[in-house]
Amino acid sequence: MLDKVGAKSLDDLYAEVPEAIRFRGDYQLPEEMSELEVRQLFDQLGSQNRVLTCFAGAGVYDHYTPSVIPSLLQRSEFLTSYTPYQAEISQGTLHYIFEYQSMMAELTGMDISNASMYDGSTATAEAVMMAVAAGKKQRRVLVSETLDPKTLAVVKTYAHFHGIDLQMIPAKDGVTDLSTLKSQLSASNDVAAVLVQQPNFYGIVEDYTGFAEAIHDRKALFIMNSVIADLAVLKTPGEWGADIAVGDGQSLGIPMQWGGPYVGYMCCTEKLIRKMPGRIVGRTQDNRGQRAFVLTLQAREQHIRRQKATSNICSNQSLMALFVTMYCSLMGRQGLKEAAELSYAGAHYLCEQLLATGRFALVYEQPFFNEFVVRYDGDVDALQRRFTDHGIFGGIKVAPDQVMFAVTEKRTKEEIDNLISVI
Repeated sequence: MLDKVGAKSLDDLYAEVPEAIRFRGDYQLPEEMSELEVRQLFDQLGSQNRVLTCFAGAGVYDHYTPSVIPSLLQRSEFLTSYTPYQAEISQGTLHYIFEYQSMMAELTGMDISNASMYDGSTATAEAVMMAVAAGKKQRRVLVSETLDPKTLAVVKTYAHFHGIDLQMIPAKDGVTDLSTLKSQLSASNDVAAVLVQQPNFYGIVEDYTGFAEAIHDRKALFIMNSVIADLAVLKTPGEWGADIAVGDGQSLGIPMQWGGPYVGYMCCTEKLIRKMPGRIVGRTQDNRGQRAFVLTLQAREQHIRRQKATSNICSNQSLMALFVTMYCSLMGRQGLKEAAELSYAGAHYLCEQLLATGRFALVYEQPFFNEFVVRYDGDVDALQRRFTDHGIFGGIKVAPDQVMFAVTEKRTKEEIDNLISVI
């Protein structure tokens, strides 16, 4: 290699690198190991992890993963596949993306789904940009205060660098205030979209009756972020009259994995299809009359000038899209519904037991799904340390005296009773 580039030594090769920033010490590399020794090392490292019984949520949920999914997902043709640039040799990838799109469209009640986004927060930010692009001159987006703060932070970052003006819609008793929203919509003609969440950050199932009408009367778009698994039993964004439905697909069996990898979904009405970022896979027939899958639309920066691109997110997260496609296929309509109903029942049982201790009170007297916020009359930090000492990840502290608990279908009555006994 040195001969090819005309250098006599490595020092010659890196002559342009200033001496002040060169590393001259010894590299901290371990001695070589056999396969058995490497496995033993990682077993020792893994044994240092504590696996806690999870009663926390806030956007990431401990749902059941059917064991067949990891087995199938790790097949080399899935695990090492790349972007399906050549449709004629990517039929398998295009097929499962088509099925993914079909499932997301059905769960959200929307017309169109793209081929998945990076994660739920960036999908939400992309939806805001999409709405502004559709609105052309409108640059203001109204955002509910009940949106997940982590998602809001990403939306704010995107908005800042794209010149989008975000304005918060105040919450009243833990839900978005419709009367204030109507006043904000009437105050100016530059509102491109309204962004809400269902269930909201506090786990509350909001009643969005009248929202779509008020928003559409002002020629704005209605964006709804949802926990996708909950839509197995809740009213869909499409039924609420939303124009764009976004969120994270993690609740469809993807393990928590310390924060990733996850998958974002984005669905919309048919009239917005050409404003949607990413790609859309379609089904057609080839010249022999056989079923074939094609890239119907692809709005990606590799194909058009960067400044004209719909989105600068490259990855289509197809491996995680395949994951949730397998999950939905295995669970089926009834399985998705049962998992959601078990989560709902477990959360309400836990809430009842917490209130019965006399140490907790509901912060919001609102209908909730599988997550809720309670006020604790003691030291929240000490309580959470006590949970951890007993092998429990006991909720998330959302205020100095408030804890948010979440329950999924994995939590048993015995585990809930154990949490109560620790208190």
